[in-house]
Amino acid sequence: MMRNEVLHGYLIHHRKYREKSHIVHLYTQEYGRVDGIIRQIPPPQYQPIRLQASGKSELKNFTKLEILNQPVFFHGDAFFAGFYLNEILLRLCPLEEAMLRTFEQYQLTLLQLQQLASHESAALFLRQILRQFEHVLLQELGYAIDFSVDASQQEILPLQHYQFQLNDGFIPVAQASRSTIAGSLIATMQTYQDGQDFSHEQLQLLGKLYRQMISSLLGDRPLKSRQLWIQSTQN
Repeated sequence: MMRNEVLHGYLIHHRKYREKSHIVHLYTQEYGRVDGIIRQIPPPQYQPIRLQASGKSELKNFTKLEILNQPVFFHGDAFFAGFYLNEILLRLCPLEEAMLRTFEQYQLTLLQLQQLASHESAALFLRQILRQFEHVLLQELGYAIDFSVDASQQEILPLQHYQFQLNDGFIPVAQASRSTIAGSLIATMQTYQDGQDFSHEQLQLLGKLYRQMISSLLGDRPLKSRQLWIQSTQN
């Protein structure tokens, strides 16, 4: 139960509810994802907010909304990346469970997306910040990968190839294919320290692994943000 609980966070999704209200999904510092009803125009996305939450049910009543800082407008790849961040938070995060590391990484990623258009290596920078976010999110959701051992707890061998399964880990295979991963590539993650930039090889590995993991966790409903992003590059 919440009673005039002060929350700090961001709007990640909203939809109309009755004539003058909206159901809003927030990502907050105090309780992770929180859902509720607000009887006014919802705040902008990507802008920090403060409000009060009350109620016993999963849908809280939100009041005393304050919008903090200046508006943030994303364009191009930054727009689709912001949409992607909000969609996976909405789809993957449990209700009312604080995830402080992910919240801090989300704030950092929003700041980095504001720098994207002026970055000299924008495409590489974008891959870097999205993999960093996914890395923290999946760890805090309980899906951290052990890059040192295979599914049988045997050491990862550089010359061996592996298939990755979400619930099992790396499974040795007899023959390399497009879907397999070289042990030498997996081994590049063994010395990685959280917070550092990923190397080119690590980005290659994590791009493949994290897409597979997130798709598996989402089930049959693909990400709208990913579909729109692909469509935008084809036009």
